[in-house]
Amino acid sequence: MRLALGVEYDGSAFRGWQSQATGPTVQDTLEAALSSIAAHPVRVQASGRTDTGVHATAQVVHFDTSAHRPDTAWVRGCNALLPPSVAVRWATPVAGDFNARFSAHSRSYRYCLYNHPVRPALAATLAGWFHRPLDEVRMQAAGADLVGTHDFSAFRSSECQARSPVRTLSALSLARRGDWILLDLTANAFLHHMVRNIVGALVEVGCGRRDPPWMGELLAGRDRRLGAPTFSASGLYLVGVGYDAEWRLPEAQCGLRLPPIGPE
Repeated sequence: MRLALGVEYDGSAFRGWQSQATGPTVQDTLEAALSSIAAHPVRVQASGRTDTGVHATAQVVHFDTSAHRPDTAWVRGCNALLPPSVAVRWATPVAGDFNARFSAHSRSYRYCLYNHPVRPALAATLAGWFHRPLDEVRMQAAGADLVGTHDFSAFRSSECQARSPVRTLSALSLARRGDWILLDLTANAFLHHMVRNIVGALVEVGCGRRDPPWMGELLAGRDRRLGAPTFSASGLYLVGVGYDAEWRLPEAQCGLRLPPIGPE
């Protein structure tokens, strides 16, 4: 039997999603809990990897099991074994050909940026921070040049293992809520560090170091060395994974959105 899960986590204490020998990962932590409930070793496949310090409100995974348990056991049972920073939100049986990664047609991320002269304390691991005033109107204008299908080499990490740098960014929106700037992006898939590199470039525009047309020039140049520094992982959240209706996943739970921060 194949099952799909919706998973939420605070990535602050983890070395990313993917299992590795150098430290605790979300995948290792989740698999240990699932294996205990199933009474056999469990391996999961996720909709996408998240890096060290990156969070998720809507990660989707699948796994195969011979164990027959009620759906509530995969949720409540696992959550009883997981640390407070990881929670299974829902569980549902799926068709045998469903794949959390390859069946997904889109991913959505939100970046939460605290724009204030003084760094945050309570949100230190949950938000990015920039001390100089940022003009969100300039940032939105610059970001508009990225929407569409492009070669995103200028925003790609040197460690990226993707075969192609071409991605389709279907939406990029930016809004200010008091001292918070919220950036939402949706694409068919993202390159390694792509969102954080976009945020870094938008900050360059927002603080006046660069003019909005620079973003389009940077994109066209396809040279990561000409871009801005990679921004902090702390403010990045995987907030949605898109699937076709045929898979019958809990739609609302596959696209959880963080609530607005600060005054409307």
